[in-house]
Amino acid sequence: MLRHDDLTINALDASALGIFFAYLNDHLGDNGAPGTGYFQPLPRQQSEMPTDKMESFRRGLQSALGEPGWRRLWVAHSADGSIAGHIDLRAHPEAHTGHRCLLGMGVERTHRRQGLGARLLAHAEQWAAEHGLEWIDLKVLAVNEAAISLYRRNGYTCTGESADMFRFDGQAFSYVGMSKRIMPAQPGR
Repeated sequence: MLRHDDLTINALDASALGIFFAYLNDHLGDNGAPGTGYFQPLPRQQSEMPTDKMESFRRGLQSALGEPGWRRLWVAHSADGSIAGHIDLRAHPEAHTGHRCLLGMGVERTHRRQGLGARLLAHAEQWAAEHGLEWIDLKVLAVNEAAISLYRRNGYTCTGESADMFRFDGQAFSYVGMSKRIMPAQPGR
């Protein structure tokens, strides 16, 4: 557990996923909203957690690190117990990528632009390094300049952009790939 100001960051297990999904659906309700913009590749009217994604969280949290589909999830709780943000790491779906993982994260609207994103990244990076992972990868909508800036400030570099990757709500959206090496390659790997 890490403590920062009035927030604590803790691992979440499958028994608390109902509360997490309620938080996440509220968070996703901001996707595409005026003043927030798009941060998920979902149409405004479908900005809620899809059933298949909920199931991948359930299965992933119960899978051992290194197994296909593994996932680990941490949430930041405010002093009142509400979820202020989250971060998760998960397996790549491709074979032979066990030295890398994918990152997902979000910060609740009242806690944005206060440094929580950087604290969540540091927490996940520390866990990944302690568990022998060497790279963290992510995808972010190119219009999400605040997130791209956060990742750059924290050492992530752009690895490419897929132009016109998504089309919804009458718009085309590009997807940016970013990565960060968190530890040197292990001998023999």
